[in-house]
Amino acid sequence: MSVIEAIHADLGATFGERAGRTVAEHYGRPERAHRAVRNGVGLFEAAYGVVVVEGEDRLEYVDNVVSNRVPAEDGRGCYALVLDPQGGIEVELYVYNAGERLLLFTPPARADSLAEEWSEKVFIQDVEIRVATDDYAIFGVHGPKATEKVASVLNGAASPDERYSFVRGTMGDAGVTVIRTDALTGEESYEVVCAVDAAEDVYDVLLNQGLNAAPFGYRTWDTLCLEAGSPLFETELEGRIPNVLGLRNALDFEKGCYVGQEVVSRVENRGQPSRRLVGLASEGESVPESGAAVFDGDSSVGEVTRADASPLLENVIALAVVDYGLEADEVTVRVDGAEVPATRTELPFVEGSDRSDRLPTYQ
Repeated sequence: MSVIEAIHADLGATFGERAGRTVAEHYGRPERAHRAVRNGVGLFEAAYGVVVVEGEDRLEYVDNVVSNRVPAEDGRGCYALVLDPQGGIEVELYVYNAGERLLLFTPPARADSLAEEWSEKVFIQDVEIRVATDDYAIFGVHGPKATEKVASVLNGAASPDERYSFVRGTMGDAGVTVIRTDALTGEESYEVVCAVDAAEDVYDVLLNQGLNAAPFGYRTWDTLCLEAGSPLFETELEGRIPNVLGLRNALDFEKGCYVGQEVVSRVENRGQPSRRLVGLASEGESVPESGAAVFDGDSSVGEVTRADASPLLENVIALAVVDYGLEADEVTVRVDGAEVPATRTELPFVEGSDRSDRLPTYQ
């Protein structure tokens, strides 16, 4: 559940559930919050599972499991995946080297199972793995003025510049870690991590001190990430091979063997996957459901992964997985039994102050 639920309630939040966790969905006018983030800066409580890995062999152990190379330097991180033997994505995670331990941020429902499975596979290595989700609060700061916002309230350090890097400092009287993230909203983006008992104070600083920030919830998060062309775990990643999604930022093709690597490398060496992630835009108000079929003439060529009305563009936009060789720019999408015209659109749909690190990239 949210670690600052009472504060969200005082701000007028409507709550929902994501992966078994209570979250703030919106504060009454999600489209207005969306524009506030695009024009200034917004504040968001992120829902993650947190796993801590300690011990002398922590780097080697995690590096042998995940798809990317785990950085050996304190203050650095990476985005990585855990794959199944067929190359399908089982878990996404951010791995941060925090000196004597690694901090892993996972989808909220995946931390317990990941820690349990990894612990069972520890034999002679000096590795300790535990779930620490309840120990931390994590707040996202997003928008073209996010860097200015963080600089206005962070003491003892400068805002980190490089993606997946972090610094330690204070906000008010609380110790914090500030991470430069992968800009899934298409804007300058940071995450502020603090102990759970300091969460209310840190959130208050971020909301009210320095440059004011607009609170936003997951409803706005979803539309921001969609406009930015960012594939997300629950809708695009889970079960698909990363090559289809163009997730080259999560892969290190030079590192040693990990589960699923053979499939990923085979597809890479072939030059292209069988399918790819694209953007679609359509006029009108009909929003296709996840899984809605995409047609080129009479031929089914793919399916929508998620769609919504864009608050900024004021039309319907969607991400879809389609045949890699699809050449048509004009397609149709089945919505409520009807074929709705849609136009293939270059991602991102909206250019912000930064570009998402998950924008699909193909050879």
